[in-house]
Amino acid sequence: MAEDVQKHSVHTLVFRSLKRTHDMFVADNAKPISRDEESNKVKMAAKLRAEYGAILHMPLMKEGREKDHMLDPYSHGYPDPASLPIEYQITGTHPYPSGPGLALTADTQIQKMPSEGGVHSMALALPPSQARQDMARTAASVGDIHRHAGSAERSLPPHLSLMDGGGTKTLTPRKAPTMPKPQWHPPWKLYRVISGHLGWVRSIAVEPGNQWFVTGSADRTIKIWDLASGKLKLSLTGHISTVRGVAVSNRSPYLFSCGEDKQVKCWDLEYNKVIRHYHGHLSAVYDLDLHPSIDVLVTCSRDSTARVWDIRTKANVHTLSGHTNTVATVKCQNAEPQIITGSHDTTIRLWDLIAAKTRATLTNHKKSVRAVVLHPRQYTFASGSPDNLKQWKFPDGNFIQNLSGHNAIINTLAVNSDGVLVSGADNGTIHMWDWRTGYNFQRIHAAVQPGSLDSESGIFACTFDHSESRLITAEADKTIKVYKEDDTATEESHPVNWKPEIIKRKRF
Repeated sequence: MAEDVQKHSVHTLVFRSLKRTHDMFVADNAKPISRDEESNKVKMAAKLRAEYGAILHMPLMKEGREKDHMLDPYSHGYPDPASLPIEYQITGTHPYPSGPGLALTADTQIQKMPSEGGVHSMALALPPSQARQDMARTAASVGDIHRHAGSAERSLPPHLSLMDGGGTKTLTPRKAPTMPKPQWHPPWKLYRVISGHLGWVRSIAVEPGNQWFVTGSADRTIKIWDLASGKLKLSLTGHISTVRGVAVSNRSPYLFSCGEDKQVKCWDLEYNKVIRHYHGHLSAVYDLDLHPSIDVLVTCSRDSTARVWDIRTKANVHTLSGHTNTVATVKCQNAEPQIITGSHDTTIRLWDLIAAKTRATLTNHKKSVRAVVLHPRQYTFASGSPDNLKQWKFPDGNFIQNLSGHNAIINTLAVNSDGVLVSGADNGTIHMWDWRTGYNFQRIHAAVQPGSLDSESGIFACTFDHSESRLITAEADKTIKVYKEDDTATEESHPVNWKPEIIKRKRF
């Protein structure tokens, strides 16, 4: 028989709750504990040794005093300068203190400007006799310490500062807050249009050897095209609805595809047939990505989840739940390891792949996030939404800057090693950006295929090939367009129309 629960009146329970709350927060409202002078001295001494240990052994200058003193809070007696080693008595100029009779030695270090906390610590540590004799020249106040921290620095122009470069003095200009000038990039031009699909072309992937690329379409087929000539090599059928994502493995001869039929397929390209299915999603699968170094596949779906699959065993390793709407895009990051998802719930989530938990949720966007791209060299990534393109820093998703101006539904992003960011939108426009500064250096709106409606000009996917000399786009007019840089363009013919209106402060 279980014991009966002891019943208490409401008054007793409320009183106990109040008592526990009072005990928990009494420390915040109690009287402040009186400071122990001895403990305060030990604290100041430790702080001085930590912040100014390199200069505590230095002598002070002799100006009308009977004796010089050493600035050392650890000793109760102050040695006479005559008893110091001879190298302390030679002449020269040291930033702190300066004057005749002192010099730099091999062991002497340059004293840098102290912080506010260090200033007060130093003021408390000075001998009282020194403060009484000459208030104008002692470090008894914040202003005095900053004023007398070094004559060498005081004599410099305001835009130069004295730096310590391994025992040597170097003059380096202090950087003013200026917006960096964008790097010049040659404009891109259309040079090939590939036709063959019978529906919207929704996805693109380039194989690691850069010989061919693959596209998935709303006509339920996957087509493989020769990259050099643009000719059709192969058509794969098997999906029963729009193919929304394709990816080619760089670790095995496999092609992966996903579609609105909830299916995720693995194709063996040696036999050109499906060898695995990954079952688990409850709704249309919108995107997929392969991890660069682990044999896992990550897919995302309209069922508000992303799933991690073991490629070989077809096991659903993790189900990443947390988004409250369609997860539209997914990317794998190799270093952490980490997974990045963008969703129609306007958030971006950074997932810990090992723990299958959210590491960070980025809520800066105001509208659906349909595209995410990782920079190939920097430890950063970008996301696209109708309100803004945003750049972020790994691993915690620290915000860097906004790229404003592409006011449309952003379906796809691509970036190359030269710092060219491409955004493709639902209205058929392509914007080219300088990654570092966020300068929009080109806007393209290609004509639709003859016979298509003007409204059928959306850009659904885009990617650079592995040489990064060609940009391939998948469009709503059932075509694939290939762009390349204009070889005839120069900085004179296509100048950077750059106006530094507002200083952009990057947040690192």
